[in-house]
Amino acid sequence: GCELCPGIPHLKLKLNMYRALTFILTFLLYTSFHLSRKPISIVKSELHKNCSSVNELATIASSGSGQLPSLTSLHTDMDCSWKPFDKRNYKQLLGAMDYSFLCAYAVGMYLSGIIGERLPIRLYLTVGMLTSGLFTCLFGLGYVYNIHNLGFYIFVQVANGLVQTTGWPSVVTCISNWFGKGRRGLIMGLWNSHTSVGNILGSLIAGYWVSSNWGMSFIVPGIIIAVMGVVCFFFLIERECSLLIGLMALHVHSQMHARLTSNHGIVYLCLCAGCLSLQGVIEFSLCLLFAKLVSYTFLFWLPLYITKAAHLDAKKAGDLSTLFDVGGIVGGILAGVISDKLGKRATTCAVMLLLAAPTLYGFSMISEFGLGPTIGMLLVCGCLVNGPYSLITTAVSADLGTHKSLKGNARALSTVTAIIDGTGSVGAALGPLLAGLLSAGGWDRVFYMLMTADFLALLVSIITDKSSGCK
Repeated sequence: GCELCPGIPHLKLKLNMYRALTFILTFLLYTSFHLSRKPISIVKSELHKNCSSVNELATIASSGSGQLPSLTSLHTDMDCSWKPFDKRNYKQLLGAMDYSFLCAYAVGMYLSGIIGERLPIRLYLTVGMLTSGLFTCLFGLGYVYNIHNLGFYIFVQVANGLVQTTGWPSVVTCISNWFGKGRRGLIMGLWNSHTSVGNILGSLIAGYWVSSNWGMSFIVPGIIIAVMGVVCFFFLIERECSLLIGLMALHVHSQMHARLTSNHGIVYLCLCAGCLSLQGVIEFSLCLLFAKLVSYTFLFWLPLYITKAAHLDAKKAGDLSTLFDVGGIVGGILAGVISDKLGKRATTCAVMLLLAAPTLYGFSMISEFGLGPTIGMLLVCGCLVNGPYSLITTAVSADLGTHKSLKGNARALSTVTAIIDGTGSVGAALGPLLAGLLSAGGWDRVFYMLMTADFLALLVSIITDKSSGCK
């Protein structure tokens, strides 16, 4: 709570109302971020189709009529894939698009701490959401205006990756300002389900248009995140003190700002050094790097893998892939509850990562299973893969960012969040890129890569667990 606020009638009730509003609003804001990231994974199977089915239809039609294939059927045959993704190296090209977005996101996340801590969270988040909506829509307009230039799509992905970095440090700082350390694992676990909810909604929205007009699979999510940006501007309250202190806080802030402005760069560098020296920041950052590598490979490649391995169309594969995110919701909440009970975040991560390894191996044989076992595998795998990822990016970041050694520095939480998630985003960039390169030699190689990353994340979490003071 806010120590400067005296007893005011009904203050506690009002604070709880605004706390609930902040929880729901930040949940919806970051849901829209993930909702706008998901369409690319659904549309991949439409950008490069299996042309053999088109050839068979054309052959049957021509043999039945006793005539040569018409110009229309030949045109369909040649254009069954979207140029330039109609070539044999389409997996590498699709991987390059993922890498462009995620690499820009990783670099931008480190810069986000420098820029974001100078601006009000509400303003920073609003600008990021509006520009992200613009670039998401631009990708979809590539279909509308028949654009086949790879450079255009790479540029849009890079620009979108940069502006999306405004989201995570802002919402984590905001939610942590309103909620204390008590039951933080449970609260953050429930709240962090926005990642999976956004992925599910993004899959369903993109899947609705993917076969008929894949441009709308991007345009609709782009409009949604832009609208949520406007909602953020009018309704987000950054911290409970800002609601209650009013002009007095503004006056104090302006005085402090005047003292710090001249030494602003030195203050920020000292803050970064302090956060990095804090025990657990580097260890959990590395653990998240490997955990996020696995999670984001599934995020960007799962629908295409299901399409190829289970021989389903793009919409059915997209709908089925949402079960991975349903499991992720359960995993995030479960990880939060268990870590609260045990008081050991690293131990919880280690156990879930250990159990994730055999499920990843089983997932590589999905084509040999029926529908029932596949559904079960998706749910279990989503739970065990996304549980540690969720715990590190929320409760662990908040714990470390509010550590007593940082002496309550308000900027520290945003900086710690940016450092941990920025390092994790390096893994998120590498995973889909490696998947694109390795899948050309068979999907088995991709799963061996994922199991290796899972083992390395497990190794780091065990080392972290044994370190004194970092549970």
